[in-house]
Amino acid sequence: MRSVVPILTVVVALFVIWYGAAVWLNSKWTLDQAGRAGEEVSFSELVADTWSQERPVLPAPHQVAAELWETTAMKKITSKRSLIFHGWITLSATLLGFVIGTGLGILLAVGIVHNRAMDMSVMPWAIASQTIPILAIAPMIIVVMNSMGIQGLVPKAIISAYLSFFPVVVGMVKGLRSPGAMQLDLLKTYNAGNTATFWKLRLPSSMPYLFTSLKVGIAASLVGAIVGELPTGAVRGLGARLLSGSYYGQTVQIWSALIAAAVLAASLVGIVGLIQRITLKRMGMAE
Repeated sequence: MRSVVPILTVVVALFVIWYGAAVWLNSKWTLDQAGRAGEEVSFSELVADTWSQERPVLPAPHQVAAELWETTAMKKITSKRSLIFHGWITLSATLLGFVIGTGLGILLAVGIVHNRAMDMSVMPWAIASQTIPILAIAPMIIVVMNSMGIQGLVPKAIISAYLSFFPVVVGMVKGLRSPGAMQLDLLKTYNAGNTATFWKLRLPSSMPYLFTSLKVGIAASLVGAIVGELPTGAVRGLGARLLSGSYYGQTVQIWSALIAAAVLAASLVGIVGLIQRITLKRMGMAE
């Protein structure tokens, strides 16, 4: 109960601020309309109108909730107006990119830890790659892939992999290097080689670090998939919902897509966290 109260307090405070901001940002249109009609607007009428505008600057929470209900429960999942349909399109690219980025990140981390040349050469390039804004590199990837006749899921997955591999590299390198000198020396006294040391000591020790980086990577992968949908003028995916909402001034649609993306990201991070608890428990590690 004690842990629930602070969370509920923060949630209530956020809703109060959200509703207040909706009144403030949407009131200009209401007052302008009333001024043109030569009418006065009471505070209650102002609040009611700012919370029910068709195209508000900032939609009220209940408007976003109604849109979410309409585009999930009230639509078939095969409908192009269903957020579940668009969410699945984005999720597919997210998971594929996450798998590619995670695999590449782990391989690079193993090479960096066991090869000094890779540590001196690959790691700086991996760091430098993250200084390039994803909004700049995404259109380049899309254009190159299109010129090769590759469209749809794969280009978005590559962008997702680009964002997700770096946290995995950093976390895995830290984890593989986490065993202390005494532990490494102990294995040497047992005549263990690099391969045995990796499987018996370095890899198990890296698991907490790996899962922490995977939580960051899966969220970054989702961002990459959404960004990958923006430069293409896509008609499917959460990015497409954001695009169409911005084109037609449908701010409620934009916010519902944002909330759906946030829920999807939280769910993916939660799944990774659940796998982490199960894996570490079976390995006898305390979190």
